[in-house]
Formats: sequence, structure tokens, C-alpha cells
Amino acid sequence: MVLILVVLAWLYVTLMMAVAEATAVNGTVLGAVVTFVLYGLVPISIIVYIFSTPARKRARKARDAMAERQWLAAQAATANTDQEEAGSAVDPDRSSQPTAGAESALVAPVRKET
Repeated sequence: MVLILVVLAWLYVTLMMAVAEATAVNGTVLGAVVTFVLYGLVPISIIVYIFSTPARKRARKARDAMAERQWLAAQAATANTDQEEAGSAVDPDRSSQPTAGAESALVAPVRKET
């Protein structure tokens, strides 16, 4: 809340500086715009970025925690589904068949080096 008040107050001050420059005898509107941007918007944007770092960290941690909870819930649901399907399906890794078929007679067998 205090940061918002400081931001608004500083922008008001720089706006008044820009108005004073624009209405001065040898001042220009371009000078007023440059004054407002360089004295007002750029420093305030840097200050707001620096002071909002803790809020960004909290938001990132909350987002990561939510993603982790969703991932764990999805893993638990997948594990439950896999356990239910395990009783009805044949597990291919536990069959009595060999892992690969026999090579054809056209392929030469691999020999050991002597």
C-alpha cells in the first residue's frame, strides 16, 4: 500500500515538472515528455520491479507447489489405473517367450575374437 502511494506521489511530482517545462518561455513539449519519461516513468518502473520481487517469488512458489500437487495427483491416478489393469492384462515382460527371434540362416553368426 505504501509503495502505491509513493509511486503516485512521485508521478505527480514529475508530471508537475513536465507541465512547468512545457509552459515555460523557452521550454518545449518534447522536453516535457522527456522529463516525464526520464525522471518519472523509468525510475518508478525500476523501483516497482525491485520492490515487487518478494511478491513474484511467492507467486512462483505457489505456482510450483500447485503444479507439483497436480503432478502427484496424476501419478496417483495413473498408479491406481495401472494396478486395476494389471490383473486383466498379460505383462509382456513376464512371459516365457525369448526376448528375440532366431536369426535367419542368411545372416552369419557373430564370432569371438581370438
